[in-house]
Amino acid sequence: MKRTMAMKHLRLPLIAAAAVALASCSDSLTSADATNSEAVTLGQTLYGANCASCHGKDLRGQPNWREPQEDGTLPAPPHDESGHTWHHDDQLLFNYTKQGGAGVAPPGFKSAMPGFGECLSDEEIWSVLSYIKSRWSLKAQARQGGLNK
Repeated sequence: MKRTMAMKHLRLPLIAAAAVALASCSDSLTSADATNSEAVTLGQTLYGANCASCHGKDLRGQPNWREPQEDGTLPAPPHDESGHTWHHDDQLLFNYTKQGGAGVAPPGFKSAMPGFGECLSDEEIWSVLSYIKSRWSLKAQARQGGLNK
């Protein structure tokens, strides 16, 4: 995705705010924690800057997300409860976000999901996942939590 100069300048204050918020997180994040308010707040900022352009600011994804596009990839799925994000354990979600779809998807599955490991730290990725998880119902959080080892 190409970014204009205006978008780059807009992103700098978001990155600075995210760094301050990350510094205020008392624990080093190693999982997605919907109850960690600092991580959720940071994750919301980072989600807006890095994920919302494809997955929607409201986490609803792109239209027809289950139907392959001409290039064989699927549109970005929702991260709210209407999607399948909460059907996967934290580690898979982390790996998919860090490495991108090509690094994690099964052979033959075409994914347009880029990896964010070079622009987001592990703690920042966990913060984004904490934010996403915080938007699910307690029932969905409990079901997804049962998938984690």
